[in-house]
Amino acid sequence: MRRLPLSPPPLLLLLLCFPSGALLAEPEQPRKSGCPTPCQCEEDGVLVRLDCSDLGLAAIPENLSLFTSYLDLSMNNITELPQNGLFNLHFLEELRLAGNDLTHIPTGAFAGLYNLKVLRLDANHISVVPPNCFNGLVSLRHLWLDDNALADIPVKALSSLPCLQAMTLALNRIPHIPDYAFGNLSSLVVLHLHNNRIRSLGKKCFDGLHSLETLGFHSNNIESIPEHAFVGNPSLLTIHFYDNPIQFVGKSAFQHLPELRILSLNGATEITEFPELTGTLSLESLTLTGARIVSLPSTVCKQLPNLQVLDLSYNWIKVLPSFSACQKLQKLDLHHNKINEIQHDTFRQLTALRSLDLGWNNIEFIHQESFLSSSSLTKL
Repeated sequence: MRRLPLSPPPLLLLLLCFPSGALLAEPEQPRKSGCPTPCQCEEDGVLVRLDCSDLGLAAIPENLSLFTSYLDLSMNNITELPQNGLFNLHFLEELRLAGNDLTHIPTGAFAGLYNLKVLRLDANHISVVPPNCFNGLVSLRHLWLDDNALADIPVKALSSLPCLQAMTLALNRIPHIPDYAFGNLSSLVVLHLHNNRIRSLGKKCFDGLHSLETLGFHSNNIESIPEHAFVGNPSLLTIHFYDNPIQFVGKSAFQHLPELRILSLNGATEITEFPELTGTLSLESLTLTGARIVSLPSTVCKQLPNLQVLDLSYNWIKVLPSFSACQKLQKLDLHHNKINEIQHDTFRQLTALRSLDLGWNNIEFIHQESFLSSSSLTKL
């Protein structure tokens, strides 16, 4: 009897039906729901973080996960935000739209985002912020509106952000800060307004900023600082006013700021008198260069007992008072003035002084005991 040939095993037949290596390739993983192509998504528990930055997008992607907590759309070509386009993203905490081509913000663009804490709109072309565009952002803490085309402080829009802690409006075209511009921002700690076109300040423009600690005003066209300018800002730690053509500083402008640590007014070419600093006892660093100050009050150290750095270079100072009460002073810059003599008590008992610059003056007399007690001095 002739024996029948054995049939090949079923597995062998299956392998013969596919090209070589086809069964070895891993199957393509389907994209997760709520992660639009070509964004990068990262799960954070039940929440999702989406990075859609620098992809050349012309619009906000559709079908975003309802559990999105972070959405980065910066550095794209988005020109318009849809009304209520993000309404369902109730878990969204950070939204980045910097570096796009936005020119305006439609009302309702951020509706429903009641958990949003960080909003970046910087580096766009926004010229107008509608009064109601931030309504409902009850949790917002940080707002970037710098590097846009704003010509006014969006007073009404900002009034709906009572929890805001940090904001920058720098690098815009703002010419004036009106009274009560930030009246409802009692939680604001940091405010940047530098590199605008600001020429004038309302007498009560900072009223309501009870928590403000850092104020950046440098590189503007401010000509005067009104009396009592910061009377409602007792928490101020740092003020930067440098690179402004300041001609007038109200004598009371910087009085009674008990927490102020740093004050910078360099480049204030028209100031002729040393500012009155009564009640500003915590000041540690004062820079007032490039002005026309001709003398210092004899009480300067009594007013500023915690002063560590004092820069009065490029002024017209002729006669120095005694700095002996400035026991914490470590650095003193007086170069490029018109000082003609150093008395025996000018720097007496300044045991903490490490650096003293008296270059480019008209000094004709230095008392032989001028530096006897300056035991820490390493640079003269």
